[in-house]
Amino acid sequence: MRRWITGVLLAALLGSLPGTAPLAQDQTGSGTDALMTLRAEREAAEARDLERLNALLGDRQALEAALDEAQAAYAEAEAHHAALQAQQAEQAERQNELDARQREQGDDLSAVLSVLARHSGELRDGLAESWVTVGGTELPPRLDEAEVLERGHLETLGDALVALTAETGRVMRFEVSVADGSGDIATREVVRLGDLVAFSDGELLRRGAEEGVLSTVARTPREVSQSLAAFQAGESRTLALDPTRGQVIDALSQRPSLVERFHQGGVVGYVVVGLGLVGLLVALAQYTYLLRVSWTMRRQLRDLRQLRVDNPLGRVLQRFESLDDPVPEALEARLDEAVLAELPRFERGQALVKLLAAVAPLLGLLGTVLGMIVTFQAITVFGTGDPQLMAGGISQALVTTVLGLITAVPLLFAYTAMVARSRQLACVVEGQASEALAGRLERRGPRLGEERE
Repeated sequence: MRRWITGVLLAALLGSLPGTAPLAQDQTGSGTDALMTLRAEREAAEARDLERLNALLGDRQALEAALDEAQAAYAEAEAHHAALQAQQAEQAERQNELDARQREQGDDLSAVLSVLARHSGELRDGLAESWVTVGGTELPPRLDEAEVLERGHLETLGDALVALTAETGRVMRFEVSVADGSGDIATREVVRLGDLVAFSDGELLRRGAEEGVLSTVARTPREVSQSLAAFQAGESRTLALDPTRGQVIDALSQRPSLVERFHQGGVVGYVVVGLGLVGLLVALAQYTYLLRVSWTMRRQLRDLRQLRVDNPLGRVLQRFESLDDPVPEALEARLDEAVLAELPRFERGQALVKLLAAVAPLLGLLGTVLGMIVTFQAITVFGTGDPQLMAGGISQALVTTVLGLITAVPLLFAYTAMVARSRQLACVVEGQASEALAGRLERRGPRLGEERE
């Protein structure tokens, strides 16, 4: 048998030797490159076959090894073929069984299977982002690939629906990986309230980009955060919930804070607030000075016999006491000069505060105009299709106006308080000076009469 196979192999190899196969005759005038290339490749293949045959004929051991290898490959192919035939028979038997069961069930059960497959797929798609699936609850399986309705399909789907329904009314605590706003992932305790909300440490959560990882929302409103933290700590039984499934909380979280609104005013808003702060500082410093002067003057009024130089009234009366002019008109003029020298200190800073109170609304109006210019530029370039493109200019227009008014109102109150306090002090000084002048003139009256006689 081995010799017969060897002879067959040698005959096959000899059949590929040059001269055993008919050669194509040259066609007169063809001479194309393609034909020459094909002929060269064929001659090279024949040369390789001849070289291989010579090597095998010269080395009988290599020939035997090649034969054994060919027989082993043949046996392996036969075994694989037998396995495929057995698998085919098994699949055919399974197909016949399924066909028989399909015929037994009829069209009604096929329709039931189709409905179950459709609803199970819709249920999985609808609950893919639901909170009930967080914490271990599994979704019902898909039945798209099921060919025959089985009892286990109905039981599995029913059990999954009951479990999901029960999860919608449970409050669970569990630990899961949570990513914060900076991207750091850490294991945190999470509280889930049915299908409504999930939170951790006073921060609302949402589904993360990675499977099994939650992430905190960009901003949780302060009132909601306090309520969630107290509920998680067991300090409160009330909880803030959003019946719109997050729309109201998203709107509240997007509401800018006071600092963010201030930054929306832009450069004009910064200038308005800066000038307002300067005006308030000047008013505060001057009003503090006036309060101190009021206190020292009240102390001076309690004892006019001992004059002090730490208050305007004491300085005016002390200077008046040092005057010894016999002419009443000159004495009165000297006294007015002493009083007028103290008045600028009372009115210091009032003009600046008044100016800033008047300029602040004008700067706010300037910011409004600039904001409207930005808005119209956005409309010109992008149109009116996206309101967010116009929100920046409108925000600047409104915020600068508000900042101008907010700055002007306190400055006006400060200016009014400064003016009222300074006028009160000036009236006290002028009144006491006039009283001192009248007293001296009354005392000098009889002597002036005697001198005239």
